[in-house]
Parts: sequence; structure tokens; C-alpha cells
Amino acid sequence: MTRTAAQANLGAIQPTQGRRMAVFARWCRSMALALAAGLLLPAVNAGADPAAIKAAVDSVVRLHAEVPGDARSAATLGPQREGNGIVIDDAGLVLTIGYLIVEASAVTLYRADGSPVPADVVGYDYDTGFGLVRALAPLRIKPIAIGKSAGARAGDPVLAVGHGGAGGVLAAEIVARREFAGYWEYLLEEAIFTIPPHPNWGGAALVDRDGKLVGVGSLAVGNATEADRARPGNMFVPIDLLPPVLADLIEAGKGGGRVRPWLGINVMDMSGHPIVVRVTPDSPAEKAGIEPGDVIVQVGGRAVGSVPDLYRRLWASGEAGVTIELEVVRRGAPQGIRVESASRYDHLKLKRTY
Repeated sequence: MTRTAAQANLGAIQPTQGRRMAVFARWCRSMALALAAGLLLPAVNAGADPAAIKAAVDSVVRLHAEVPGDARSAATLGPQREGNGIVIDDAGLVLTIGYLIVEASAVTLYRADGSPVPADVVGYDYDTGFGLVRALAPLRIKPIAIGKSAGARAGDPVLAVGHGGAGGVLAAEIVARREFAGYWEYLLEEAIFTIPPHPNWGGAALVDRDGKLVGVGSLAVGNATEADRARPGNMFVPIDLLPPVLADLIEAGKGGGRVRPWLGINVMDMSGHPIVVRVTPDSPAEKAGIEPGDVIVQVGGRAVGSVPDLYRRLWASGEAGVTIELEVVRRGAPQGIRVESASRYDHLKLKRTY
């Protein structure tokens, strides 16, 4: 297996030392203002390196993806997608959030001066949400330093960095490390939540005081601090999820290991059980007769009481292709449904662009 520069970078990461000092929050805000003014402040009190922060900001590029109109994801994510990419090695490898590039037929990166660089789609990992592309011409951008998200804790000051240089930088604070269950059969055990919300979050870099990457922007959320409390912010995918899948993404175009069973349902928690709010067209769920409004109460004869519980029971049933036995309540009546699960990768029209 070829060891890329990105893998070497990730292999050299060191644990974050201790909790961030409260004084750095003030420094972080000052740094954002200094960057906006085109200045470099000396590190004060917190011992941070302004040059490292600037290098991290410079590593984030604009990313534009074009997706065919007949792609599976076009109806929900659109055929034209805009966001950010983060340069992670010297050979033009760029990390982003996967929904920006999934099923893309063309990807373009833009340098700070606005000049375009075409890029190939390298890979997409459904379980983590990461996506990779590679520039087809030199970007002439120093790769970001990779940090450790394990040490990132609530109360830590950070920078949320979108493309556009200083204008894309937002001083932020980590307010929670907690489970995140997406309605699209997606679960992170310990996502990173920040406030205030960044307006250009997709693929944005979450940068610590040392200028190192600790997360990749995924979503704008209305409940950053707690699952049941309204406070707008962002959810970032922890960077520590990248090293285990990076080699497979580069070599095979997707994450390696066991492929989880996928049904093709969007679900939300309601009255103590997951309720189906949408069924993906031509999915295993549609073929089995699952309908919006079905309340899922059992998987394989075992009760489920939440969306995360549902996902864990589904994935514990075996690999993609396994038959899933569900019990749902439809219009007040219980009903058994057998679903022949599938691989999410097989359902999507995935292909590398080279």
C-alpha cells in the first residue's frame, strides 16, 4: 500500500495538550479581526502561532461540483453544489464533506485569486461523510496541518474557516461533543458542535489554536448546545475519523471494511419511536412497501426507542444484503415488513472522474 503525504501527515499527529485557556477566546477573536485586516498578530498568552493560523486559512479553497440531473442525489442535494475544500497534501489531495461531491461528474477548485483548477473525484465515505478530490493542476498551496479531534472539548475556542481568506474566517467556540443522528441513516458517536453558525459551513475547516485541522463542516443546526435546546450553530465531523478510511478512499474510492445494510428511509424521533418521514425512490424500503408515517417499533424482534437505537440495530443485523425484519405501526395497526437491505454505494451512481 502506497503511503501518501496525507497519510504520513496524519500518522504524525500528536495529542492535543490539555484544555484551551479561556484567554485564548479573546485572542481568537483578535486573530480573526487581524486576519480580516491582513495583519499578523503575535501570539499572546495562549502561545499560539499566528503564522500557523494563517497557513490553515490559506489551505481552504472554494469547491464547485456539477452533478447530472439523473443522479440519485440530485433531487435532494441539487445538481450544482458549492462549498469548501481543505488541501491536505502536497500532491493536490483535497478533503471536503462528501455530500458536495457525491455522484459529481465534474469538480472545480478555485485558488485565492479566483483562478479555477479542475479536480478528479477520488472517493466518498458514507459512514463518516468525508469526500476526497484531487486537483489536476498544481494548487501551489501549503497543506493544512492535521490535528487530533479527540482533545477538542466544550469550551475550546476555535476558528471555522471557509474559502475566501480572512473574509471566510469566523471565531467560534466548541459547545458540545455528543452523538449526532442524521435522518438519512447516518450516525456519529461524538460529533463536534460549535457556535455561532458559519454561513458557509459545507466542507469548512475547524481549526484549533495551533492552526491544525480538527473537524470538517457538515451542517447548520438549530440545537448546537443540546439536542432539545434551540441554539443555532454548526456540526463538524471529527478529523480523527479520517485516518482509518483514508487509504481505502484513495485506493478504492470508498471506505473499506464491512458495508452496512441500507434501507433508504428518512426518520425522525417522535413519541418515543422513529417515524418514517420519507422513503427514497427505488430503495429497499420502497420495494418492501414502507410508507411515510410508519412508526418503527421493532427490528429483528427487538424494540427500538430512538433513531440512534434503530440505526445500531439495523447495522448489527449483518452486512448489506441481509434481510431486515421490521415491525411498524401504520394507522394504529401493527404490521410486519421484511426488507432486503442493500449497499448505499450500489444505489448511488458513484464513479471516479478519472
